[in-house]
Amino acid sequence: MQDAHSHSAISQSVIWQALQAQAVQMKQRKLADLFSEDPQRAAEFTVELPQFLLDFSKNHLDQSVFVNLLRLAEEAGLAQWRSDFFAGKPINATEGRPVLHPALRGGLGAEVEVGGASVAGLAEAELQRLKEFVVLLHNGDLTGCSGKRITDVVNLGVGGSHLGPQTVIESLRAYRKGDVAVHFVSNVDGAQLTDVLAGLDAESTLFIVSSKTFTTSETMTNARSALKWLQCAAPDVSVEGLLQRHFVGVTSSPDKAQQFGILPERTYRFWDWVGGRYSLWSAIGLPIAIACGYENFRALLNGAAEMDRHFREAPFEKNAPVIMGLLSVWYCTFMGYPAHAVLPYEQALHMLPAYLQQADMESNGKSTTRAGVEVDYATGPLIWGQTGINGQHAFYQYLHQSPEVVPADFIGSVTPGHDLEGHHEILLANMFAQSQALMNGVDAESVARELAAKGLSQEEIKRLTPFKVHRGGKPSTTILLNELTPRALGGLIALYEHKIFVQGVILEIYSFDQWGVELGKGLASKLEPKLAAGDLAGEDGSTAQLIQYYRRIKNGAVTTTELPEVEVAEPAGEQA
Repeated sequence: MQDAHSHSAISQSVIWQALQAQAVQMKQRKLADLFSEDPQRAAEFTVELPQFLLDFSKNHLDQSVFVNLLRLAEEAGLAQWRSDFFAGKPINATEGRPVLHPALRGGLGAEVEVGGASVAGLAEAELQRLKEFVVLLHNGDLTGCSGKRITDVVNLGVGGSHLGPQTVIESLRAYRKGDVAVHFVSNVDGAQLTDVLAGLDAESTLFIVSSKTFTTSETMTNARSALKWLQCAAPDVSVEGLLQRHFVGVTSSPDKAQQFGILPERTYRFWDWVGGRYSLWSAIGLPIAIACGYENFRALLNGAAEMDRHFREAPFEKNAPVIMGLLSVWYCTFMGYPAHAVLPYEQALHMLPAYLQQADMESNGKSTTRAGVEVDYATGPLIWGQTGINGQHAFYQYLHQSPEVVPADFIGSVTPGHDLEGHHEILLANMFAQSQALMNGVDAESVARELAAKGLSQEEIKRLTPFKVHRGGKPSTTILLNELTPRALGGLIALYEHKIFVQGVILEIYSFDQWGVELGKGLASKLEPKLAAGDLAGEDGSTAQLIQYYRRIKNGAVTTTELPEVEVAEPAGEQA
């Protein structure tokens, strides 16, 4: 069944066919030549915003391709989808929900309502509750059951309930408050919870249970184990008392948090119109406000709201999220480059690649169009990366000399977050050099000249030259922040959020559900009791074998492949 925005499949459109032809042609052109052909290219393909500069000039596109990509956005109805998004219409059609995370940061007007209530008003009221809690905590007015001041907060959550807040706190390390430490436990692997709790005092530890449904298996398992840890430390205190003084809930299901035993006044709400991977702006961001201060959390939201306005108002040709979304579609769908690297040259942003990996791949890793039919084109890319300098000594070899092309985003800042002399200039010089090297490469003639200048023989030059050639033509976009402040970070994250939305609209997929995640959760809940009971009925041969092996080893059986012990002889001439 077609939705209200449906039209003929976009892949059958004239503009789509034109871009396919241009992709073939563009692969034959050198990136460096595009600059020599157009001396104004850098300025033409740059967008400067209050918090940062976006330079997309080192990409495989000329004015003709850019114009056609903009036409593709028009063909896809992006303007109408954007309007419906900000108007609060149910654009998450598979779940029948609006997508309103901009409301959490003031990016929507008071006129947008859900259930007769202003979403902006709901969001603001909850933010004020968060502020009151954070002030109490930092003033030392929140104590555990023994009367000790709370000094450590452990966030229990997974996915969007952990990645967003932890990424922001790591990114804003220069803004952290020192009186309360924030820790994160996301993995149901008990080793992580054990490691975190090992260094904490139960009497001064508070747990935030962050779960949209308050039924997430991994999170609730960790919450129950955290409660047992508190019970062991304070056996004379009732479970009710521990839950009331040492637990806070963040959820869209406050009734379930209260059933667990958390006080209503210690339960903070967000709503089902906020997707988990877009929820850091909500009460899910409570750890951010604790770690960095409420005023910095609010500055983060304000920066995101500024990007909301830019995305909503700027013409497509100067609209940063639109441009980045179009580039992603251009590379993954038309040029056939299935991966995209995120390379921050800012240590504080070391978690950003993982955060964007979830945001992008959980949103656009889809194969069904809005019309309910299978796509006949590539959709969202594989997102990966790490901090730039470490990457240079790990996988940049692949970026430079592999036959595969991986478009990349370089992210850095003009102003460092430290005062060590000379470090930042080296860092930025490396970032600029890498984007230049990926674009230009080194041809055989240049390699031969370099080797000759070193005094190598013609025979050696001929032998070594093929190994030192870099064909170049590897595209990249550079985002240069003025400074990594809360406001700038908010704008940067919102930039990528809206870029992901643009991709989904053009690809005619729904970006705000995640049925692939739900499938795995359902299967895990069915398999868990089989690990204990050993019931293998209905399981495939491989899964049945894995369960059998698990049970055999857990029950102390010797494996059939166990090797005999081997005595190691002492080195000759040495005495014991």
